[in-house]
Amino acid sequence: MTESQNITTNLILPKITDLTQQELSDWAISVGQKPFRAIQLFQWLYLHKVDSWEKMTNLSIKFRAILEKSFNINRIKIIDRKTAPDGTVKILQELEDGYTIESVLLIHDDHYTVCISTQVGCAMACKFCLTAGMGLKRNLSAGEIVEQVLNLYSLLPEGQAIRNIVYMGMGEPFHNYDNTIKSLNIFQNNNGFNFSSRRITVSTSGIIPGIKKFALEKDKANLAVSLNGVTQEARQKLMPVSKRYSLEELIQACKEFPSEARKRITFEYILMKGITDSQQSARKLVSLLHGVKSKVNLIAYNENPALDFKSPDRQTVKLFQQYLLDHGIIATLRSSKGQGISAACGQLATQHKTNH
Repeated sequence: MTESQNITTNLILPKITDLTQQELSDWAISVGQKPFRAIQLFQWLYLHKVDSWEKMTNLSIKFRAILEKSFNINRIKIIDRKTAPDGTVKILQELEDGYTIESVLLIHDDHYTVCISTQVGCAMACKFCLTAGMGLKRNLSAGEIVEQVLNLYSLLPEGQAIRNIVYMGMGEPFHNYDNTIKSLNIFQNNNGFNFSSRRITVSTSGIIPGIKKFALEKDKANLAVSLNGVTQEARQKLMPVSKRYSLEELIQACKEFPSEARKRITFEYILMKGITDSQQSARKLVSLLHGVKSKVNLIAYNENPALDFKSPDRQTVKLFQQYLLDHGIIATLRSSKGQGISAACGQLATQHKTNH
């Protein structure tokens, strides 16, 4: 088979990474195999992280031939890689229809975190975010979400592992709800990645129906809400989603969100000079979060020439954080890794599309 024929065939075949273990089990039975084959496949794909049928050595040649005719095992392709001075790595990946997405590997002192995307672009139109300028091209499949983590794993030194996954890349996860949940199922399966729900965070701009639905899922994860405004008027100017789902309704949904004893909802709050960084805003934020089991992740705005927003000075940031701490709110200051390569919060964007 020529390379062009192989590409055409793979475009037609479903991605094996789109299937949960249960779906693979059902498929195995349908082709006359035992259900345990699904466990073996999950182990090869996500525990051993192989990317070819030939490497699945405990499967018969006959079964591998069936797999090859049934599924596409090719991962989305890394076509560019940038490394920031702080070690953060951003990868540009090409999807099979030519669209591209970005994902980020964050290197901490003792662990790795990956930031993954759920859509090509985003429809939320947040004024401070570069991804918003792309508009929404399409949703990612569950496999395209999962393969970002496989690709980032391939960059790690041997023997190292990823500890945390954050759904904070391109797109609004709750606008691609089903595939986001399906990818969570795959990540948490103990025959593969075996990620703890405590090590995965899904971030939303405030899609209230998604928050309510997410609360009832059996595949749990931490919830983060992008807040960035302490009044309805202020938030609406920055985040058009607030026109549909008001700040008051959002806070009420968060109050009702069931959580385990140790878990809190994370509110992400971007500090923008002269807009969201005043002591008055800090006071209103304390009042707003009264009665919500929460913590606040403060992010000094990551400046970009394409947008007019500015980052406040360090002293203003510290004063804002201290006010929250003094009033009983857990408030962390996120160090913005990857700024030198546009890999920090709000900076992921790509208009790149290759031609086939």
